[in-house]
Amino acid sequence: MRLIFMILALVLFSGYSHIGKTIEIPEADWNQAKSALNELNETLNKENGRLWNHSLKGPLMLVDRGTRTIIANESDNSGELIQRETLFIGTLPENINIANTAFDWNGKRWTMVALPLPDIKEERLNLLIHESFHRIQPTLGFDSLHEIQCVHLDSKNGRIYLELELEALKKALNSNEPEVHIKNALLFRQYRHQNFPEAKNAENSLELNEGLAEYTGSILSQRNDPDLIKHYITDIDRFYSLPSYVRSFAYFTIPVYGYFMQKKEPLWNQQITKRTNLSDFISHFYGVEYQQITKEDVLKTGEQYGIGSTVEKETRREAAKEAVKSKYKKIFLSDSVVEIGLENMNIGFSPSNIMPLDSCGTVYPNIRITDNWGILEVDSCGALMSPVWNKVTLSCPQITTDTLISGRGWRLQLNNPWILIKNGNRYTVIKKL
Repeated sequence: MRLIFMILALVLFSGYSHIGKTIEIPEADWNQAKSALNELNETLNKENGRLWNHSLKGPLMLVDRGTRTIIANESDNSGELIQRETLFIGTLPENINIANTAFDWNGKRWTMVALPLPDIKEERLNLLIHESFHRIQPTLGFDSLHEIQCVHLDSKNGRIYLELELEALKKALNSNEPEVHIKNALLFRQYRHQNFPEAKNAENSLELNEGLAEYTGSILSQRNDPDLIKHYITDIDRFYSLPSYVRSFAYFTIPVYGYFMQKKEPLWNQQITKRTNLSDFISHFYGVEYQQITKEDVLKTGEQYGIGSTVEKETRREAAKEAVKSKYKKIFLSDSVVEIGLENMNIGFSPSNIMPLDSCGTVYPNIRITDNWGILEVDSCGALMSPVWNKVTLSCPQITTDTLISGRGWRLQLNNPWILIKNGNRYTVIKKL
């Protein structure tokens, strides 16, 4: 039997004592949390803020997705977290989404990481440091970053030229003369940007945000050099199995470029600002000039990186993707849907499986949204987010009560005085006067 810590929280309000609810934490989770937070503290003490000229240490909470239990490394300013040993425990409010992220809560800016953590120490450190970087991004000058959807990476050609770039980076990682392959990787990148004029800025918006964070996590993960190379190669191979490249690619590109640049210039990253275009920076770093690249250049260079098999694979995927898009269009572009306006949205989702639906928006198969009207949870079948993020569309409801509405793969809990109304076959959520 797994031992359970029964922690009775005593909360003080206005001079009166009240007994809070019992918080149960499995012993294995508690021990892993203590170990992980100690590992992180030791690593960041040793690193001493050198990489970014700023300490990555700060408020961090680990949150169980099922129970919403918090295990934190310090207290909050409102006293909701109760101390146990050297850590602090509590329960995350329902209106806050559980995600690997940075957010403001009870007077502090926190790093949040969802439990369970990876079993391997280096992977735990990688994750915790990645998310800790997000917490200090505004302090480093990376505030108000606006992500642009990389819809071109859901197209056949966009994916082909990204995969060729990553294959070139893999060869660089396995080579005694990596620079030749790095320059070929940049050739594929430039050709992709040449074919999709919006791609350069869109990709940069994500690489500044997630790419730099993942570089920070991986480079400070305490892996030795051979293990770090193995990690990057394994990660690229894993990347190819992801359902979508649209938002996940940045985790796999900038860490590898950054790894090679730090070999020559350990603190290259301190030259980056939110106005930097990383493609330009990396190209300049390696003396690669932008020029008009022909398809013949790409085909010839691509031979050493398996361009033939990549094209075949992506041709098959394109046909299958069109069938899925057709299904989504029948669901979300019909008259029988639920449309919910977004006012004060807080959102959590998986970046690895989203699908752009042409100019109609993006389908998120798994998403959780909290807003003034309540909480929406989608665990299958998806929801369509509008291109300007002002509304979300769901399939028609199957069960409706005053406060709880559900459909195929989704559940909507409404706050008072919000209600669901029907106009023809279309449903909307409005605030009752």
